[in-house]
Amino acid sequence: MTALAATGAASLVQTVDWLAIAPVVIPATVALLVLVADLFADDKRKPLLGWISVAGLAAATATLLPLRGEDRSTFCLVADPAVSATSAGTAACSYTADSFTLVIQLLVLGGALVTALLSVTSVRETGMPAGEYWFLLLSSAAGAALLPASRDLATLIVALEVASLPAFALVGLRRGDRMSSEAALKFFLSSVTATAVSLLGVSFVYGATGTLHLALLADRLEDVPGQLDTLAMAGVALTLVGFAFKTAAVPFHFWVPDTYVGAPLPIAGYLSVIGKAVGFTGLILVTVIAFPAYSDIWGPALAVLAALTMTLGNAAALRQSPDRPHSAVRLLAWSSVGQAGYLLVPIAAAAYTERDAIGSTVAYALMYAAVNLGAFAVAALVARTSPANRIADYRGLYHRHPATALAMAFFLLCLAGLPPGIIGLFAKVTVFQSAVDAGLGWLAVVMAVNVVIALYYYLQWTAILFRAPETAEGEAPQAGQAQEAGQAPQRVRTPAPVTVAIALTGVVAVVLSGAPQIVLRFAATSLFPQ
Repeated sequence: MTALAATGAASLVQTVDWLAIAPVVIPATVALLVLVADLFADDKRKPLLGWISVAGLAAATATLLPLRGEDRSTFCLVADPAVSATSAGTAACSYTADSFTLVIQLLVLGGALVTALLSVTSVRETGMPAGEYWFLLLSSAAGAALLPASRDLATLIVALEVASLPAFALVGLRRGDRMSSEAALKFFLSSVTATAVSLLGVSFVYGATGTLHLALLADRLEDVPGQLDTLAMAGVALTLVGFAFKTAAVPFHFWVPDTYVGAPLPIAGYLSVIGKAVGFTGLILVTVIAFPAYSDIWGPALAVLAALTMTLGNAAALRQSPDRPHSAVRLLAWSSVGQAGYLLVPIAAAAYTERDAIGSTVAYALMYAAVNLGAFAVAALVARTSPANRIADYRGLYHRHPATALAMAFFLLCLAGLPPGIIGLFAKVTVFQSAVDAGLGWLAVVMAVNVVIALYYYLQWTAILFRAPETAEGEAPQAGQAQEAGQAPQRVRTPAPVTVAIALTGVVAVVLSGAPQIVLRFAATSLFPQ
């Protein structure tokens, strides 16, 4: 009896691998440090909080390096530490740092770092409360970094909300701005509703299986009693709703354009990349690891969602007028909805080809993160002289900021999938191939049509960058003619953090186009242990 009690007690002892959880712990710790420091810092020292946050995110990203090459698990309920290497031990772990986790954490922390660089100047110039801003951004980044490592539904939902709840506040942090408050309210109400539906689904799944661990769910859903099968199916469907909302998949996309326009531009870029990474990571974990037994249900559903999402997103982006206020941000918002459709394709294909197609989503997400954050970085620069941020405001950008215009053109060509944006082309090909290999020929055709549609508005914006600036009368100025009031904005000094953000994303995009195998290898390898 004593031996049994001792064994049971030992099985409840949580072993913590501090190195494995460092990418999550560091931003969370720095967030608390910044919040406390804000209480004692005077106004002159508030900018230091931003640089402390940048340093914290850089340190968290650096901790991914020693984690390469081996899979680590922690928070495991096992009696014998040696068992943790077995499938049984892994199944009882709530946190796993494997290849998939590290790649997504690199995307999340790297994206948060670029967002922080863009925010250093924005927070100072717009008068947003520095302590609250950096605390919320770091907290959201910590939750987003936790999500890909989560291996039970409870941790997964908690990570999802830790990533999302600070984002609501960040969107509405510009006090007195009606658009910002309205965007935050729409984002909050729709997200909370989706989360409530997901929690209901999780409760149904737990009621049918008696476990929350993803690997154990996969086994138990294979043999659900007949009287609980309907409950389990409903739970699977409802659980996916919350993650579909985060990906901005149709019909859960309606919050995107207004939220992006109302949010500070660095946060709009953050939501477009890290917010989507959170949603797609959650979808991958619950579908591929936890719910493969119901792939005949979620596979076709995600395929239809992918087709609807890419079609509606590209059609709405196509309708944006260059002269409409905030049309540049709105086009990027609708473009991100269309890109979400492409990212859904390999997840849907995984229902027919097991886990092999997931690498295509990861490869595409890495490309998309670099170039889309770069596009928002350029938008943040243009907004300094053109607060309306219309697409028409980018006319003549090459004459004012040649390097910035070239970077923006390269980002747009990558998103369009045209040379010299080779990484965008190859990433689209891998996604297209995953649909063909899965027998989803109709979805591949829909994707091909949408890629052609997207070419129009990406190329139109690219052409505007190199047109001559308009005079007040709408005519191009002669060489050496002085610009007058009402013309395109004059060249202004670019803040150093914004320059670094544009340069960093530009270098990453160029390197990936020159050596696409850096990310495309994920499309050919399994990121999960079989």
